[in-house]
Amino acid sequence: MLVIALTVLAAVTATACSTSPSSKAGSSTGGGGGGSAKKIQVVAAENFWGNIATQLGGDHVHVTSIITNPDTDPHDYEPKAADARTVAGAQYAIVNGIGYDAWADKLLASNPAGGRGELKVGDLVGVKAGGNPHRWYSPADVHKVIEKITADYKKADPADAAYFDQQKTAFETKGLASYDKLISDIKRKYQGTPIGASESIVTPLSDGLGLKMLTPETFLDAMSEGTDPTAKDKTTIDDQIKNKRIKIYVYNSQNSTPDVQAQVKEAKDAGIPVATVTETLAPANATFQQWQATQLQVIEQALAKATGR
Repeated sequence: MLVIALTVLAAVTATACSTSPSSKAGSSTGGGGGGSAKKIQVVAAENFWGNIATQLGGDHVHVTSIITNPDTDPHDYEPKAADARTVAGAQYAIVNGIGYDAWADKLLASNPAGGRGELKVGDLVGVKAGGNPHRWYSPADVHKVIEKITADYKKADPADAAYFDQQKTAFETKGLASYDKLISDIKRKYQGTPIGASESIVTPLSDGLGLKMLTPETFLDAMSEGTDPTAKDKTTIDDQIKNKRIKIYVYNSQNSTPDVQAQVKEAKDAGIPVATVTETLAPANATFQQWQATQLQVIEQALAKATGR
C-alpha cells in the first residue's frame, strides 16, 4: 500500500484539468488547489500519462511530469538531479516502459523509496520489450491505464476512494467524451481505409480507429528508433504514394527526418491529404483529451477529403 504524504507542497502550479504551462522538462503538473489536507505525491515520466494522472487525482494528488517539452525526445532524455529528487520523494511513479523511457527505470532503481507504488504501462497492457511502446495512442490501453491509476489511488488513500471514483467517472463521461466520440465516428465511417504513416507512433491509433496501415512495419520501426530505413521500404512507400494506394498520410512532426519530409512532399504533390500528430502534449499545457481530440479531428477531416464522405 502506498504511503500518504504528511505535508502539502507549498505551491501547486496547475489545475486538475491541465498540465503546467512550462515548456521545460521536469516542471510540475500539479493537482489543483485547496482540497484534501494530504496529497499523494506522483511522478510521471511523460506528461501525457501525467496529465491523465492529474485529472484522475484532482486536488488529492500532486503530479510532476518529467518530460513536458514538446521538443524533447523521450527516448534520449538525460535525467537531471532535480528529476532524481522528484523520484526519490514520490509515492507513486508512472512510466511507459517497453524500452521507451529506460532512463526512468534507472531513476527508480537508483532512487528507492519505501512504499512507493509503480505503474509500468507496458506491463499493464501486456506489451513486451520490442513491442510498440506508444500505448497512449491506443484508446483501449488509455482506458486500462485510467482503471489502474484510479485503483492505485484508492489503495493509497482508502478514505477518499469515493472521491477518486467520482474523478474517474467525470473524466470518462465528460473529459473524454469528445475523444471517445471521434474514435467511434472515425471507426464507423472509415474502417478499413488504407493509410500511410511516418513512424510506429501512428500504428496503435490506426488499430484503434480500424484503419489499415499499409506502410511497412520495418520502416515505421526504423523511424521511431532513429535507424536508417531500407531502400526496399522507401521504394514500397514511394509506390504507395505515387499510385495513391493510401488515402491519407499521417506523420509525427516531432520526428521529421529527411526521408519523412520527402514522403510528406510526395503525398501532398500527389493530392493525398496529410495529417500531423505529435509525440507529446502540444501545446505543453493542453490536456490529454484536448491534444488527442484536435489530432483526431484533423485525421477525420483528411479522411473525409480523401474519400468524399
